[in-house]
Amino acid sequence: MSALAHLPFAKMNGLGNEIIVLDLRGKNIHVSAPEARAIAAGKGLAYDQLMVLEDPHRHGTQAYVKIYNNDGTQSGACGNGTRCVAWHLMRDQGSQTLVVETKAGLLTCERKGEWNFSVDMGAPKLDWADIPLRDPSPDTRQIHLSIGPADQPILSGPSAVNMGNPHAIFFVEAIEAYDLAHLGPILEHDPIFPEKANISLAQILSPDHIKLKVWERGVGLTQACGTAACAAAVAGARKGLTLRQSRVSLPGGDLFIDWRESDDHVIMTGPVELEFEGHFSPALFAGLPA
Repeated sequence: MSALAHLPFAKMNGLGNEIIVLDLRGKNIHVSAPEARAIAAGKGLAYDQLMVLEDPHRHGTQAYVKIYNNDGTQSGACGNGTRCVAWHLMRDQGSQTLVVETKAGLLTCERKGEWNFSVDMGAPKLDWADIPLRDPSPDTRQIHLSIGPADQPILSGPSAVNMGNPHAIFFVEAIEAYDLAHLGPILEHDPIFPEKANISLAQILSPDHIKLKVWERGVGLTQACGTAACAAAVAGARKGLTLRQSRVSLPGGDLFIDWRESDDHVIMTGPVELEFEGHFSPALFAGLPA
């Protein structure tokens, strides 16, 4: 039987970005890719990201957070999920600020309201090798990537940004004019992205307002993606299309992004929601190795 059987979890969301928080601190238990996929297939448990809390590696942090996509792969960062983790930890500890560790680095979280949190997502990585891209690109504000006929591409010249994971952002006049469910998986797996990439369509509504739709690697179309919102805000500001502070409207709602000039860090603010809490049924893991 899986060691995850009967363990408690919280089913949450950040702007409709479906999240499960699983706290394994103090337990010598690790989640396997098959277990992550089994949870996602459970009735009522479909998630975009599974946020697994393990014992911290560094003094002064509250947890090391492993982030699983619903296909069992791991992600370096998840802004909406990190806000859900902040709610869980602050509920237990009663604090208003805390720091968690992820593969992408240390993330500072701050409570702004009962269900509203800010996360310091750190500085964006903008060099082609850090995103990473397969081919050298002198200016990642617009990289050489297109889809469709060479003389009349459907999409071309996205910006590339790493916000804990790689993002490609296509700025378009109307995001509804494109079938991202079809184009997203093709672009996600383009050979230019050795670690695959999140694919976004961004529409500039005003200098401080971006409309965004996201195909998330390892997940698919999503109601919201915090790192994609951060990446789009950074890309828009770099191209001179937006200010460094902007509202990013996703299908699930709005995130507020501040790309601070003082330290180059990107601050993401938005709500979370607790849907329900429960315990994993042993039946979820039937047939998996113990």
